[in-house]
Amino acid sequence: MERLVTLIPLFPLAGFLYITFLSKGLSRSFVGTVGAGAILLSFVASVLVFSTQLHGEPVVVKVFDWITAGSFEVDFAFLVDPLSTIYLLFITGVAFLIHVYSAGYMHDDEGFNRFFAYLNLFVFFMLILVLGDSYLTMFVGWEGVGLCSYMLIGFWYKDMRNNDAAKKAFIVNRIGDLGFILGMVLVFIYCGTLSFGELYIMDTAISGLHGEVATAAAILLFVGAMGKSAQIPLHTWLPDAMAGPTPVSALIHAATMVTAGIYMVARSSQLFQMSETASAVVVIAGLLTSLLGATIALTQNDIKKVLAYSTVSQLGFMFVALGMGAYTIAVFHVITHAFFKALLFLGSGSVIHAMGGEQDIRRMGGLKSHMPVTYWTFLIGTIAICGIFPFAGFFSKDQILAHALEHNIPVFALLMLASMGTAFYMFRMFYLTFHGHFRGSHEQEHHLHESPRVMTIPLVVLAVLSTVGGFIGFPHAIGESIGIHHWLDHFLENTVVMSYSTLSAGSEVILAVVAMAAAAVMIWYAFSVYVKKGTRALEDDEVESQAHRLLANKYWFDELYDATIRRPADALSGWLSRLVEPRMIDGAVEGSGRLTRWSGEAVRTIQNGSLTTYLLAIIAGVILMLIWLN
Repeated sequence: MERLVTLIPLFPLAGFLYITFLSKGLSRSFVGTVGAGAILLSFVASVLVFSTQLHGEPVVVKVFDWITAGSFEVDFAFLVDPLSTIYLLFITGVAFLIHVYSAGYMHDDEGFNRFFAYLNLFVFFMLILVLGDSYLTMFVGWEGVGLCSYMLIGFWYKDMRNNDAAKKAFIVNRIGDLGFILGMVLVFIYCGTLSFGELYIMDTAISGLHGEVATAAAILLFVGAMGKSAQIPLHTWLPDAMAGPTPVSALIHAATMVTAGIYMVARSSQLFQMSETASAVVVIAGLLTSLLGATIALTQNDIKKVLAYSTVSQLGFMFVALGMGAYTIAVFHVITHAFFKALLFLGSGSVIHAMGGEQDIRRMGGLKSHMPVTYWTFLIGTIAICGIFPFAGFFSKDQILAHALEHNIPVFALLMLASMGTAFYMFRMFYLTFHGHFRGSHEQEHHLHESPRVMTIPLVVLAVLSTVGGFIGFPHAIGESIGIHHWLDHFLENTVVMSYSTLSAGSEVILAVVAMAAAAVMIWYAFSVYVKKGTRALEDDEVESQAHRLLANKYWFDELYDATIRRPADALSGWLSRLVEPRMIDGAVEGSGRLTRWSGEAVRTIQNGSLTTYLLAIIAGVILMLIWLN
């Protein structure tokens, strides 16, 4: 089993190396097969490893000795337990489907081979992240996915906007990473180890953290999660990451990158449970992010930007669950979200492919008849994210709402508002894209077509998963009353801190009915506005409402950061370049040269070649020494 665990990340690494160095002259179909095949092998290995955890104990697989410096010792090792294996399954499974889809979507791109190499490397680092047995090993994968996201977001580097988006993602994540590093330092200082086994499984070292130290360590680690998982105020990079090819967006939002922060906090559940303050910070940040993402998405017209802000909002839901101690429910929502968000992004890619690169939903409409497979699978993904029974999002989102209802009524009410907003903006996008009359150009309409099978088959598979995937976590009280257990809770019960909902079966049914009714009202409202009345989305120069302008401009976060951080930094650097650098730095460097030259010229006058002068100097020196000694 140890060898099998090691092979899981090695397969995509081997795919990356092969495509990078040996693919020259090979056909694109072969390169795509290699890239997708490497991930498929990882998925098969992950299934086999997962089967060992159904009734087994956590296993640490040491790969090699890594760092030894005094009392600081870290092995490069993998931790195989229920939490890591469930992540392995959906990462490799969803990533494989995205790779297959990419073979069709990127077929005509001149950077086809480079794209698949980057995708394989992305998956490799994500697997290192979730398999790492320590915070430091996790951090290797953490930084690796940051690097790969930079390369893939800026994949079309000839467009400067893509480069700017890539740099923004990289820089914003470095802010979060600083928090992660400081959190690791605190954990090591007070616990003497960074190993998850010693900290959380054997529980022999975590007692070193207590009180304010535990709070500080947890909050610093959460800052790292805020960067990777796009929580306010470090959320601004994620919508701009849509600059990359659509399969990259699907991979970032569904199977890698943004799920890393959720994983890290869930892995550290014992630490966060030691601090009510840190847990409250997680809840507040998640709640604000869920509302921010949902409200901004109401006015977005780029199909990928709508989905991006949807991800921001859904990540907020997950962090609210983590802050309330519902760690398994947060992981559950990560899984269901991976299914329907990958489906939605790949569906949007199918639409963009048919529209010749157009992403503005104001230029779409009436695509239902031209793209039936994309239409029906996209509809399933849209229903799933809205939380309608029996689709996957219903089970995970409603359990988050149930925990919020038990713990804090205002939090529950605000999450319900965000959930209602989700239903409205998702069906606004859906109706404007697929219903009504076509609003694009005649040339675009002439070329409308369904995507090839290599793209639609992954859509169908993800649609099936978005339909049935929620049954791994049937609501507790309802499930117990009909003899169905919450499988995921049972599977993870010895891995993370557990928090069960105590609502009765009747209360859970009422909550589910209320949540679905609220979503249904917003779906009907979107239908009445954009289908029945045929209302079109406003053009940018038609916006008059200040509230609409506020949301369309994303609460001016980018402008705020530009005014308070970028411009002052630019002004300071300009002042330094004009004054400090030429007068102080250059002056010091040039002055040292002038001083050396002057001293050399002064000393040179002594070296005149006259023996008499040298003898007089020696005699004078001896006389001075005798005077000094006496």
